[in-house]
Amino acid sequence: MYGLVHRALQCFSQDTYGDVVWNKVVAEAGVQVHEYEAMLFYPDHHLDDVLLALSSLLDKTPAQVSEDVGAYLVTHQRMEAVRRLLRFGGTTFEEFVLSLDELHDRVKLALPELDLPELEVEAHSGSSFSVLVKSEHHRFGAVLPGMLRAMADDFGTLVMLDLGMSTLGSDDVERATIELFETDFATGRGFGLVAEESGR
Repeated sequence: MYGLVHRALQCFSQDTYGDVVWNKVVAEAGVQVHEYEAMLFYPDHHLDDVLLALSSLLDKTPAQVSEDVGAYLVTHQRMEAVRRLLRFGGTTFEEFVLSLDELHDRVKLALPELDLPELEVEAHSGSSFSVLVKSEHHRFGAVLPGMLRAMADDFGTLVMLDLGMSTLGSDDVERATIELFETDFATGRGFGLVAEESGR
């Protein structure tokens, strides 16, 4: 798996809890890698080992930490490129949700070896949606609620989210349900086609 995913977890740990916690995580996980390089490949088990070690140190479940990572990917300045990629999905939160169908293929164009989950959006009404998460790595599904909540805040939209397991045919998938309550609940963050330059 691309180190991009591993590095995202590393950056979340360092930016949120500091280098001391990250060093403890590395020691507890026994991965012997202190700095993940985004474009290198690492064994898949590293991700689980690091996540479990971090969860244990924080006294949280892996799902809770994964959800926090999802919010971090949207809200932290270091991850502005991720936020911009997601914001290009639409001018409203509803358009963004509907664009999640295309996210897997858009990312594959840039990083063909990155094993992100496939997302399938089901629109039940103009305010009710389901997002099916299809991946061999069920940890990814837990990232989605945090990302969706942060994106809803980004658009100034009030939503209710729920994540559970569903069985479709012979495959187990994760399903996030989204209910939009108020699209203009708060003022969203600004967004332009051209990224703002620092110091301007």
